[in-house]
Amino acid sequence: MIAALQARCSRRRLLAGTLHTAVAALLAAAGGPALRASPLGGPIGIQLYAVREDLQAQPLRTLQAVRQIGFGEVETAGFAGLSAQRFRGLLDDAGLSCPSAHLQFERGSFDSAFEQAHALGAHYAASGSLRDLVSSAVAPQAAPAAAAPSRGMTLDEARRTAELANRIGEQAQRAGLQYVYHNHDFEFVPQPGGIGYDVLLEQTDPTLVQFEIDCGWMILGGRDPRSYFARYPGRFPLIHVKDFLPGAAHRPDHPGAELGHGMIDYRPVFAAAETAGLKHYFAEQEGPFTRVSQLDAARQAYAYLSKLG
Repeated sequence: MIAALQARCSRRRLLAGTLHTAVAALLAAAGGPALRASPLGGPIGIQLYAVREDLQAQPLRTLQAVRQIGFGEVETAGFAGLSAQRFRGLLDDAGLSCPSAHLQFERGSFDSAFEQAHALGAHYAASGSLRDLVSSAVAPQAAPAAAAPSRGMTLDEARRTAELANRIGEQAQRAGLQYVYHNHDFEFVPQPGGIGYDVLLEQTDPTLVQFEIDCGWMILGGRDPRSYFARYPGRFPLIHVKDFLPGAAHRPDHPGAELGHGMIDYRPVFAAAETAGLKHYFAEQEGPFTRVSQLDAARQAYAYLSKLG
């Protein structure tokens, strides 16, 4: 037991050290070359999970508010209890486009998810963790351990995830879509022999599987997005622009921060991402929303992103 406790303490120190290094590198880059008033020179996007409570209560009014703030693009994460077709109508009424959709992929058939993406007018069919699908293919006695959210991604889990991602990507391509995988922080927990996220990149077909870097979660996991943009250009058409309060890595609720009020300077991130082929970006914030409302946080996010230049 003492040895296990020492091992956990060592792991915490390692994660804290790598997180500090990643954040410090981005903070030190402040004052770099200025960007255009809007990164990429196009519309600023928002992941609708950031306004999920308002969206659930008043879908059209919330989408209209998002447009009035200034956002031109959205990425969906559910449809507020509506069908994808009905939700698309609300997006059109609000004057918003939807290049990417986060979807629920069901084992055995991905057709319904692809149909939803087409209904929304999306090109990118995105998923977060595929853990539920991967773990359901494991023997029943092993499934609970494989699915435990507190564990890092083992290299075996990463290999099985890559295999599944290739299958989804192949079917997405046949449907005229591009599949993208979105990370959290558990993919970056060090494992004997490497980290899971690197295995995902190395064992997926670039023509079938691309990636959406959630920059906040990646940095919370102790990694620097800029190093991935440099090592794997062309693999990251999308990013989430997210920030956390200092010390979030050591709290169970991982409190998010409004953009411009956390620990990450996104100017160097955008400079590296654009060089690597970034196409769209979406502001997002994790809860709990105790300091401002979700829509007020979205206003701060837009103000931050529109002033990066």
